[in-house]
Amino acid sequence: MAKRDYYEVLGVQKGAGKDDIKKAYRKLAVANHPDKNPGDHAAEERFKEATEAYEVLGDDQKRQAYDQFGFAGVEGMGGGAGGAHDFSSVFRDFEDIFGFGDFSGIFGDIFGGGRRQGGRSRPNQGRNLRYDVELEFEQAIFGTSLEISYSREDTCQTCQGSGAQAGGGRRVCGTCQGSGQVRRSSGFFSIAQPCPTCGGEGYVVERPCRDCQGSGTTKKRQKIKVTIPPGVDDGKRVVIPGQGDAGPNGGQNGDLYVFIRVKSHRHFERDGADLYCAMPVTPVQAILGAEIVVPTIEGKKIKLSVPPGVQHGKILRIREEGVPQQGGRRGDMYVKLMLRVPQASKLSRRARELLEELAKVEGSSSEPDPIPLEELKNA
Repeated sequence: MAKRDYYEVLGVQKGAGKDDIKKAYRKLAVANHPDKNPGDHAAEERFKEATEAYEVLGDDQKRQAYDQFGFAGVEGMGGGAGGAHDFSSVFRDFEDIFGFGDFSGIFGDIFGGGRRQGGRSRPNQGRNLRYDVELEFEQAIFGTSLEISYSREDTCQTCQGSGAQAGGGRRVCGTCQGSGQVRRSSGFFSIAQPCPTCGGEGYVVERPCRDCQGSGTTKKRQKIKVTIPPGVDDGKRVVIPGQGDAGPNGGQNGDLYVFIRVKSHRHFERDGADLYCAMPVTPVQAILGAEIVVPTIEGKKIKLSVPPGVQHGKILRIREEGVPQQGGRRGDMYVKLMLRVPQASKLSRRARELLEELAKVEGSSSEPDPIPLEELKNA
């Protein structure tokens, strides 16, 4: 399914102010948040779609690029083609949007990372990452293998993920007294938030590792091979387990989500497992019938019988020349016949004489009835 315009996703006009964009996003995020819609995958997709739209329209630089160049303008600016993307970054200003609370873990429930819990020092899974790839039409049909390069958080080799120098250790956080949370009053509510000093861990590192600054992880650039299965469609994703960020406190790595975008083809269109193309036929072929040669997506040449008296726009089917499916089956290929009339200036003298004789036989002075509208709709 093609991406929707970001303004359309949030339901705002192109010239909307930042406050209107925030309000629109807040409304959609609250309504479609997975905590309020457990098991509702459609709501989850709407939530992620709105988040992606806000990430672009809520940033002045990205919005300007998007307004000028569309989706191509924001590729590589946080999640575009050529770079992995940390989804949780869009929630850095959630407090500004929602007015209270810590929403840093909202997207973690959907896309990895998990919520922060007060005083936890146990291992937790790392964040999932996203990488966008653009495939040629044929690559998506028949599958392919490609190498991608991206950055992720890896376990620090100096401190082995502890975050501390050799001989160093941890002590209870003095701000939250080890609970990992601080409380904040907002009107009638008292809201628990992760402690800003220890980040919700409940402890601080006394002598932080010089290489990772106490985080336990360092940035690493890596290359991996990704296998794209045959028949993958535009907008689908391939999950690579364990290739996301390293988990805090020695936890498991998150996953890498490779999102697929498929380029259009000059001659073929796809509808699920079926392929569609158009082939020209001459008036003589349409009248008398003929056998034409049709190329397939694989480059094969298949002979197709055109029945006598065929009409413009007629669609013929070639079985099992479409998109490969599981179980070894394939979809079909549909060929639309398009009548092509040669220009009079390119006709030979003999061809013109024959056509003039044909016109006399048919009766050039006849007065045909108009074509019924229903017939036009079905053409």
